[in-house]
Amino acid sequence: MDARVKPAHDDPSTLMPAMLIHLDTQADLEQAIHALVKQDPRLKPVFEIAGMPALRRREPGFAGLAAIVCGQQLSTASAAAIWARLTAAFDPLHHDSLRKARAGRLGRLGLSAAKIKTLKGLAREIAAERLNLDVLANEDADVAHHTLTALHGIGPWTADVYLLFCLGHGDAWPAGDLAVQEAVKIGLGLKTRPTAKQMAPLAEPWRPLRGAAAHLWWSYYRAIKKREGVIGGKDRQ
Repeated sequence: MDARVKPAHDDPSTLMPAMLIHLDTQADLEQAIHALVKQDPRLKPVFEIAGMPALRRREPGFAGLAAIVCGQQLSTASAAAIWARLTAAFDPLHHDSLRKARAGRLGRLGLSAAKIKTLKGLAREIAAERLNLDVLANEDADVAHHTLTALHGIGPWTADVYLLFCLGHGDAWPAGDLAVQEAVKIGLGLKTRPTAKQMAPLAEPWRPLRGAAAHLWWSYYRAIKKREGVIGGKDRQ
């Protein structure tokens, strides 16, 4: 976890909600999971079934967000093929290169018109220094989420996955993720699967470790459903 926000005894459960945790290593995640189970006893049986989740991290910056955008509403195989062509054509993948690229060339690589518009918009915002993706790691999760979703083509799922997987934001909460919603429904004994709006108050007891809670719920989903939960986003492109 970020040494700048660690309490004296390195115990996340002693942090005030306003403080920020970074999940940069597996040890960070494990420490956070144990703190969550301690502060919310309802998570103990969930953890017993789920086991310790593995930390998921992706490349940060423009390339990391571009990869998430490219994968929206596509199968894993299709997304991987398009991403391979894109990164081969632009090596390294830099926002200026993509900003200057012709839409026709990007389309031939397999990108839809909507994805091209989103990626070019992101590249322009970064080039104009109106957007700094790196600073989002040190902002309040809800503020960072709003910053990203204010951008064209960046929906809630994409924003949350970027914050959680690319930046290791310890309090990012993917409220719209169907697998997390289903896991929360079963794990907390709810009658119906909660909506994204209903997921917000449900996660309040887990601040400032909602990102770690998301890892736990994905692991729980995989354990009870026998299939992977982190498979794609709902944001349409």
